[in-house]
Amino acid sequence: MTLEEITEGMRARVGDDAGLSKSVKFDFGDDGVVRIDDTQSPTVVDNTPADTDTTIATSLDTFSQISTGAVSPQVAMMKGDIKISGDLGLVMQLNKVLG
Repeated sequence: MTLEEITEGMRARVGDDAGLSKSVKFDFGDDGVVRIDDTQSPTVVDNTPADTDTTIATSLDTFSQISTGAVSPQVAMMKGDIKISGDLGLVMQLNKVLG
């Protein structure tokens, strides 16, 4: 899964309102970022590396495995494949974004 595919998939699932009222960034290291800014209307989904309420750092491979159900987010976190900083409560609201 490429950064562009992830961005477009999130944009399609989020639509005009992510229902988060906050911002979150998926940081894929050298592969780029996907930022969801739901403090604006309509919600912005782009690849701008701006500050957000929450940052989820992982690899494209791990994210792809989670989005296809091959790996659970909890297992990936326990293995250290996901690192979260910021508003942890926001992470619990991301089901709509992750599909």
